[in-house]
Amino acid sequence: QVQLVESGGGLVQEGGTMRLSCAASGSGFSIRHMGWFRQAPGKQRELVASITRGGNINYADSEKGRFTISRDNYKNTVTLQMNSLKPEDTAVYYCSAGPLGFNYWGQGTQVTVSS
Repeated sequence: QVQLVESGGGLVQEGGTMRLSCAASGSGFSIRHMGWFRQAPGKQRELVASITRGGNINYADSEKGRFTISRDNYKNTVTLQMNSLKPEDTAVYYCSAGPLGFNYWGQGTQVTVSS
């Protein structure tokens, strides 16, 4: 069983920056996939960015150029640096990870961008 603990989040003004971090523990296997999803009120959960153990990165189109995902394979951590935040980025952000896909989820952290 993998436990994911997120940190970061909170309230930020439009145009501001925020950094989310997630630490994975309890894994006896290699965690190939790590990523961030978000869910805004009344909307479906959507991928924000993902990164494989080998460094392959995928961003949602709306985040390209504003968000940067990175990971530390030794520490099993993944970080999302968010710049130029917009009110529409307001959502609960979830860390997710897994060996073959996104099998495990964190508890979520609220990000609120005020205009």
